[in-house]
Amino acid sequence: MPMSAAEEAWSIGRLLQWTTDYLRRHRADSPRLDAEVLLAESIGCKRIELYTRFEEIPGEAVRQRFRELVRQRAQGRPVAYLIGRREFFSLDFAVTDAVLIPRPETEFVVVALRDLAKADARPSPLVADVGTGSGVLAVCAARYLPGCRVAACDTSREALSVAAENARRHGVADRIRFYESDLLSGVPADEPFDFVVSNPPYVSEAEYERLPDEVRRHEPRAALLAGPRGVEVIERLAAEAIGRLRPGGWLLTEISPMIHDAVRALLAPPAWKLGETVIDLARLPRVVKAMKV
Repeated sequence: MPMSAAEEAWSIGRLLQWTTDYLRRHRADSPRLDAEVLLAESIGCKRIELYTRFEEIPGEAVRQRFRELVRQRAQGRPVAYLIGRREFFSLDFAVTDAVLIPRPETEFVVVALRDLAKADARPSPLVADVGTGSGVLAVCAARYLPGCRVAACDTSREALSVAAENARRHGVADRIRFYESDLLSGVPADEPFDFVVSNPPYVSEAEYERLPDEVRRHEPRAALLAGPRGVEVIERLAAEAIGRLRPGGWLLTEISPMIHDAVRALLAPPAWKLGETVIDLARLPRVVKAMKV
């Protein structure tokens, strides 16, 4: 931003307008929102507070921090990584570039889990969160299912560190155990699970090449790409989950709409009884549910 102009001219309102235009020229998806989030982060205030402070002139330290964040955003670095957090299911989660940025679509897994657990009415359900990443599913399970116990696993030690931080942040660390594990192979088999939930890698090689450049450049490839067909990880997960769920227990997996039919074909009788697929806000299939018979 052209800070050679008179300092008093660069109020919060003007900074927001200039940065919005700048990020729009750099093809940011939500330039105004990005500008507000980054400026609030630089100032150390809530985004909503900016609207009562449009005439305020930020100091040089704030502007320098803001300039650097805007520079990185214009180069494609996601806002969540720049500020180190992302909201999910009305909770604030720490994120780093070791984990996928939580997305609204994954909230449908939480809703499906909560509904099934309510219908099941077990006092202390045991949940496995496979490929926990930042821990959003594990933490939400522990927060919103009374008495729930969670085993959360991931192949990435760095991701598990982020997930553990989020469990502590939301006061549920005592009900979640973390395991460095490829799917369920490294999770103790002391008792059967009531639910296995996952947002696994489900992007095919062809679909991966069509993802936005920002995603491919910055988010962990291993957490996105499943293989040539897109169902490779879910195929392995289903084979492991059938041996780890109690009869009547549920597997809930987020999917790409492109592999919906293939995933449902994997979870077929006699081992599984399919539930109704959860449709997201874009009217696309997003979560497949299957009960162990």
